[in-house]
Amino acid sequence: MKSFKFKAWLSALLVSTVFAAGTTAAWSDDAIQVPVKSIPVASTASVGLQNSIKAGPLSFWNDHPQSAQEWKAWVQHLAELTEKGLPALRAKMGVSVQASQMAGVQVFTVTPDSIAPENQRRVLLHVHGGGYVIGPGASGNAEAIMMASKGHIKVISVDYRMPPDAPYPAALDDVVAVYKELIQSTDPQRLAVFGTSTGGGLTLALALRAKAEGLPMPAALGAGTPWADMDKTGDSYFINENIDNVLVSYEGWLGDAAKLYANGRDLKDPMLSPVYGDVRGFPPTILASGTRDLFLSNTVRMHQKLREAGGVADLIVFEGLSHAQYLSSPDAYETQQYFSELNYFFNKYLAK
Repeated sequence: MKSFKFKAWLSALLVSTVFAAGTTAAWSDDAIQVPVKSIPVASTASVGLQNSIKAGPLSFWNDHPQSAQEWKAWVQHLAELTEKGLPALRAKMGVSVQASQMAGVQVFTVTPDSIAPENQRRVLLHVHGGGYVIGPGASGNAEAIMMASKGHIKVISVDYRMPPDAPYPAALDDVVAVYKELIQSTDPQRLAVFGTSTGGGLTLALALRAKAEGLPMPAALGAGTPWADMDKTGDSYFINENIDNVLVSYEGWLGDAAKLYANGRDLKDPMLSPVYGDVRGFPPTILASGTRDLFLSNTVRMHQKLREAGGVADLIVFEGLSHAQYLSSPDAYETQQYFSELNYFFNKYLAK
């Protein structure tokens, strides 16, 4: 009797609390209908990123190229806009960038003005982001430039093939090919692989391929807000929809790009969505995301998967940031923190 009275009292208390708060949320077995509400700018994020947080959605988030020609024109336009800022970034960061080929794949070697003594024999392999469609050529270099400068280490960035001309598995094949050639001259224990968004997803898929093919693993991985599940699965795809002002929604160009790259393949194939793969034996991995990131669940689920498999996995979640916003300003606190964490993590696990 006492138990029943307590449960009834608790239920009444919860109901009265909900109504006192003025909520009109409607609950059902499979969905919650949330009232329209105003979300303030995240004042707890750094001043250096306040303008990025306050900004409206990226102008192109809801573009939907239809033909191969439209996709190519769309990607080229974005690449040209990005490349305009790269000379100033290279000068600011004090790096040189040299284009070449490895295993028949175009790469960019980013060398800082000074390499730290402990990094003389180390190399980082970078995989750029962009939803498998954005970032061709030099336009995918920004993260590699900042990492080389802030880590005082040589970085090789892979300019992998992309759709519409080269859907899956072209991008992964190119990254694996470069990795195979690189470990011919560099001890894998002195090598880490990293990237953000698609780059994070490809970094994880590379490790799955290395495991499947019996290749030696790199010493460490860095998967920044990885596209670990290319289907619209995971809480933050819904919770952060229209709150993330970078990706905004899976229903924009992002979902189109997923289908374009997959080319009819099941989006839950582990080589597309590594969160469904067998990650036992993975090297130490550091992951990053933001509280407003559409890919927050991708990142959290991947972190949990790695930990459950017995692996070493660190997780950084930045307050108030949308997708990959920690890369939007080289001087921002979050950017400094991101590269500082990566540098510390890689220095810990890479052999000298």
